[in-house]
Amino acid sequence: MDVPCWKRRRSFKPDVFIVDIGMPLMNGLEAASRLKELIPAVKLIFLTMNEDPDLAVEAIRLGASGYLLKSSAASELIRAIQMSLKAKSYVTPKIARGMQRAFINNPGPRARAKTLTPRQREVVQLLAEEKSMKEVADVLNVTPRTVAFHKYRIMEELKPQDDADLIQFAIKSRILVT
Repeated sequence: MDVPCWKRRRSFKPDVFIVDIGMPLMNGLEAASRLKELIPAVKLIFLTMNEDPDLAVEAIRLGASGYLLKSSAASELIRAIQMSLKAKSYVTPKIARGMQRAFINNPGPRARAKTLTPRQREVVQLLAEEKSMKEVADVLNVTPRTVAFHKYRIMEELKPQDDADLIQFAIKSRILVT
């Protein structure tokens, strides 16, 4: 019996991953960070609609080899993949200049919510996406009580006044990318 590739993921070692900034459950920056931890040699290319140069800079800081827009020509994606496999980087010219300004204005890495566990970050993202605790539980395949526990610990750690503060935190720390 043949085992599906998603069940053999430990042996699955791709050379290149193409990720988006805005993804359900886990944003692309978080996914990129985790992928680099699991497979340090993997090349990451962001293919996104998001033209925010700060996000592009953050993606490169996390180890991305490329950043291009979904409006880019297919040939740009092919070029980005080829360059990444040669240990070079590719950034679409449309946002490269903005990235230079963003890097000059803020040369250090952006503060990220390091105090939260990966599961708490997932809970924050889903709650900030205005999902109910039951919906979050369904997405994460846990009980609503487990989600409530995580939310309680998050509120204890971050001390937000209300859900609006939690959403602001998620945006500022790049857990929720708008």
